[in-house]
Amino acid sequence: MPKKIFFCLVALSFSLGALAQLPRTNIYLFDVKQGDEGKLSFQAPRFLTEFNRNGYNGDPSFFSNTELYISVKKPGDTQTDLFRLDLEKKSKQRVTETPENEFAPERMPEYYTFSAIRVERQGRDSVYRLWQFPVNQLVDGKPVFKYLTGIKAYFWLNSQEIVVYKEEEPSTLSIVNTTNDEITTIATNVGHCFTRLPNGNLAFVQKSRYDDWKIMEKNLYRRKEAPRTLIETLPNAEHFAILPDGTLLMGKGSKLYKYNKILDDTWKETADLRFYEIRNIYDLEVSPDFKLAIVAD
Repeated sequence: MPKKIFFCLVALSFSLGALAQLPRTNIYLFDVKQGDEGKLSFQAPRFLTEFNRNGYNGDPSFFSNTELYISVKKPGDTQTDLFRLDLEKKSKQRVTETPENEFAPERMPEYYTFSAIRVERQGRDSVYRLWQFPVNQLVDGKPVFKYLTGIKAYFWLNSQEIVVYKEEEPSTLSIVNTTNDEITTIATNVGHCFTRLPNGNLAFVQKSRYDDWKIMEKNLYRRKEAPRTLIETLPNAEHFAILPDGTLLMGKGSKLYKYNKILDDTWKETADLRFYEIRNIYDLEVSPDFKLAIVAD
């Protein structure tokens, strides 16, 4: 399996009541081609969610170059479930069908399992807990942590460490050791989109009360070092992705922007996707072989 390190995993922050009012979103797929001087083109467009055109489709995650897992809520359904899209066979498979809501699927480092956030009911409360499931679906899943809850977004650094986002006041980004549940907070007042850079470091959005949000780089090998600024985000935007060569992508409205620290001095518009009826880009996900999945309405 190709090693997947270039991604932005974003989980919508919602309560159980808000789940019934998730936005209508769809997922589009493009092949990304790089030209001279870092120019990008987006080719071979595909509309992946025709089966749920009027529902909610989100949280795309490449389990391989040809497998995309997503979260789906169809009109009339009471919960979000996970689906697997086979990009070669152009087929789909329902992965979960439970009374609870599952979202944010991600393949775990040992390959045979995947994780997802499950929203559990405990009395009148909603509890966000990270679960793990076998990819072959032969047995039921189980919680990753016995006690840790409130995880709204995450990704796996390795088989023992996971970066988790908790929507507290202020919001926090932490590294949790799965063997002893040790939690190390590395940033506060952050956005819920974060990613691994090609050099292995962590990129995340540092928010402020003003509009000068910044994408920061945190050294994961020298964790006591303070993070450094990569670039300010587009105004009030926080969802970004990174191509395998290190180019940053952000979406704003129907447009895609790129930033390469070697070639660009600021964000450069690289595509306007209005032709594909894309009006508002919510999320971006990049595969190791330069496919781009876009969540948009």
